[in-house]
Amino acid sequence: MVEYFVNGGPFMWPILITLLAGLAISAERLYSLLMSSIDEQKFFKEISEKIEGKNLEEAVQVCEDTQGPVAKVFHAGLTRRHHGISEVEKAIQNAGPMEMAFLEKNMIWLNAVVTIAPMIGFTGTVVGMISAFDAIKAANDISPAVVAGGISQALLTTAFGLIVAMIIQVFQNFFVSRIDKLVLDMEEQSVRLIDHLYDLDASKGGKKKL
Repeated sequence: MVEYFVNGGPFMWPILITLLAGLAISAERLYSLLMSSIDEQKFFKEISEKIEGKNLEEAVQVCEDTQGPVAKVFHAGLTRRHHGISEVEKAIQNAGPMEMAFLEKNMIWLNAVVTIAPMIGFTGTVVGMISAFDAIKAANDISPAVVAGGISQALLTTAFGLIVAMIIQVFQNFFVSRIDKLVLDMEEQSVRLIDHLYDLDASKGGKKKL
C-alpha cells in the first residue's frame, strides 16, 4: 500500500488529507449522533409523570440533564408552560429547526470530501497522462516501458480518489439515516407532548365543571 501511495505521485497527498479530514468529521458526527440517541418512550413517560404530578420544575431539570433533540425541544416548550399551550407550541416549533441544524452540522463537509477526492484523483490522472505523453515525446518511442510510469500514476490517483469517496459516502449515508430517525422521533414526541398537555388541561376543565 505504501508503495502504491508513493508511486501515485504528489496528488496522493491531498487525497490522503481529504481522507483524514473526512474521517475526523465522521468521528465527530458519530459521537454527536450517538450521544443524541435516547430511549424516547422512557423519556416521555418520565416527563409526563412529572407533569401530571405538577412537578414542572423537575420535568425541566430532567430535560436539562438529558442529551438529544427530543430533550432540547421538550425543555424549550416546558419552560414556556406557564404562558399556555400556544406558547409551548411556538417554543417547540422554534427549537425544532435549531436542533435539526445541530444534527446536520458538518454534513456539508462530508459531502465536500466525497466530491473533491475523486476530482483530485482525476486531476492526478490527467497529470499522469501528460507525463506519459511527454515521456513518449522525449524518447521518441511508444514502448510500454516509456509510458508505464505516467499511466501507473494516473490510474493510482483515480483509484485512491474513488476509494476515499466511497469510504466517506458510507459514513455520510449512515449519518443521514440516523439524522432522519432523530428528526422523526423529535417531531413525534413533540406532538405527543402537546397532545398530553391538551389532555391535562381538558381534564382539569372537566373537573372544575363537576
